[in-house]
Amino acid sequence: MTAGSEDAEAFDAFYAATAKRLVATVYAMTGDLGEAEDAVQEAYVRAWQRWDKVSATGDPLPWVRTVAVRLSISTWRRTRGRLRAHFRHGVPADVPGLSEDRVALMGALEELNRDQRQAVVLHHMLGLPVEEVARETGASNGAVRTRLHRARRILGERLADTPAAVGRQVTARNAAERSAAERKGRVRHG
Repeated sequence: MTAGSEDAEAFDAFYAATAKRLVATVYAMTGDLGEAEDAVQEAYVRAWQRWDKVSATGDPLPWVRTVAVRLSISTWRRTRGRLRAHFRHGVPADVPGLSEDRVALMGALEELNRDQRQAVVLHHMLGLPVEEVARETGASNGAVRTRLHRARRILGERLADTPAAVGRQVTARNAAERSAAERKGRVRHG
């Protein structure tokens, strides 16, 4: 087996193992699935062009993720006018609707500033430790913790009244009432 075919196999395995989740990550950060897919595709192309250097670092995923996020932000800035026009004219009729919870989550994420949103996605959705989030974003550990704290507060306020959250609150309240009633019944009969 030649070095070139070993590189190709290693890259193919890396791509197969990481691409789907990376698209989901960038989508959560940007709120635009098409832009996320395009940015991720371009990031993998750039990684392949530099595969010897990118793979030499050990784990190439942080490099690819950083490139994809930066590309998506740049693309968003260049196409802001196009997005505004799309929202002005509405969503095409043949696009299926999203669940209320997903819409609420994406809406709440959009209310965060870019740094907070990036920290939330990397830490809570990808499970990266604060130290790794700090390394990828170029911020200090303290800054990442502050962003996460503020973002959680905003998300908690925005998501407290979603249908699913209200449903969970009602279910919990009903369960507590049933439990209390059962305890009272046991005490009377006991």
